[in-house]
Amino acid sequence: MGDRSLNLLMVLTLLRFAPLCLCQVSNEACLHPQFYQRTCPQVLQIVKSVVAKAVAKETRMAASLLRLHFHDCFVKGCDASVLLDSSGSIISEKNSVPNRNSARGFEVIDAIKSAVEKQCPQTVSCADIMALAARDSTVLAGGPSWDVPLGRRDSRGASLSGSNNNIPAPNNTFQTILTKFKLKGLDITDLVALSGSHTIGNSRCVSFRQRLYNQSGNAKPDSTLDKFYASQLRAKCPRSGGDQNLFFLDFVSPTKFDNNYFKNLLASKGLLNSDQVLVTKSQASLNLVKKYAENTELFFEQFAKSMVKMGNISPLTGVKGEIRKNCRKINSS
Repeated sequence: MGDRSLNLLMVLTLLRFAPLCLCQVSNEACLHPQFYQRTCPQVLQIVKSVVAKAVAKETRMAASLLRLHFHDCFVKGCDASVLLDSSGSIISEKNSVPNRNSARGFEVIDAIKSAVEKQCPQTVSCADIMALAARDSTVLAGGPSWDVPLGRRDSRGASLSGSNNNIPAPNNTFQTILTKFKLKGLDITDLVALSGSHTIGNSRCVSFRQRLYNQSGNAKPDSTLDKFYASQLRAKCPRSGGDQNLFFLDFVSPTKFDNNYFKNLLASKGLLNSDQVLVTKSQASLNLVKKYAENTELFFEQFAKSMVKMGNISPLTGVKGEIRKNCRKINSS
């Protein structure tokens, strides 16, 4: 009887750790929502609390924190490399074209990290904090929630060239954007769903000016942009100057996470070229835009799935990387 009980215990133990072993064999990341259940059970509440205060103070911060996670994951994977300041051999990604004068929310991540460190020193990674902050920001803006797989570790380096080359740009062609997504293991469904994050937030005049005045190098505006909407944009985005002037990505409900972004695209009122090409350059993406414009629930469901998928891009796990004490710099050796 004792032997049988022992054998049963061994089998149950093996089953319990089977997913971990399978992950290691297949080289997949072993991220799971309960990663800090024993080591830092308060982390979810701490992140939620600090993000809520930041968004209450400035509504725009929800979009900024969501974007920060995106800009991190597309460069070297979700490893908090975007948070590093320049120092020693590290050249910060904050100075790249996609991030310079536009990436923001670093102080909020600092505040979260400081609060988490007081409760659980050197336990929770900056990469995981960003993933949680992105989810909480989405929920606070009225969007969907999802269980965030955790267990990422932080990089000990950054990639300025990766930030310049890997992050989709507002003036990229549809095919270029799709290729950048595919290189990260994301498909056209992920592309359209994640583009829906532009239902909140702002963009600068410099990011879409060419659509208003010289889309194809012929000194003419983009023919796919609604003429009345274009004239409204030109009032605050002149041919020269006003580069940093801000415009809502979704002028209908700019602070509410909903599906108006997709409805705007169908009305030729997408702000960025990278938004409007989802309707004009691909039948497959147009079909998805139509579906999400008609069905908020379907959009929310896919957005949550795609965010989990994006958050799983090449994370550092196990003994790779480190748990930074300060998100802006690597730990001293």
